Amino acid sequence: MPENKTSGAKIALGSDHAGFELKEKIKNLLASEGFEVQDFGTYSADSCDYPDYARAVADDVGQGKSLKGILCCGSGIGVSIVANKVRNVRAALCHDEKQAELSRQHNDSNVLCLAARSMKGEDYSDIIKTWLATPFEGGRHQKRVEKIEKPRSGEKNLPS
Repeated sequence: MPENKTSGAKIALGSDHAGFELKEKIKNLLASEGFEVQDFGTYSADSCDYPDYARAVADDVGQGKSLKGILCCGSGIGVSIVANKVRNVRAALCHDEKQAELSRQHNDSNVLCLAARSMKGEDYSDIIKTWLATPFEGGRHQKRVEKIEKPRSGEKNLPS
């Protein structure tokens, strides 16, 4: 695994009720690795709506207030859909270290989405560490990322 060169950076963190327990573990992991954590909630396991928390994290990352973000919900799907609607956000739902590595190398993902209900043991730790430590390769991948960020025909200014 590459050396982590982003330690000390601010990471936005959020979850719904299904991801709450995992979010709390991630918060502790990030703090132990030297990151500043901005916790956008939820703050309990009480039922809530994942779009509220996913949008808050994505807005923060999309506006450049946090270097990266991590989102958790039961499947990881809902939060990834919401996050990818925000300009300058490239959210990736990753189930293992290889996906996390490739999402950084090839797609320059800046929001990691995790499926709390299918996460086994401490797998989240290795996935997160790999994702945070892996740099974007650029090169042939740069033009693809630029195409992702390019406004669609007829669009002017997208809200963040």
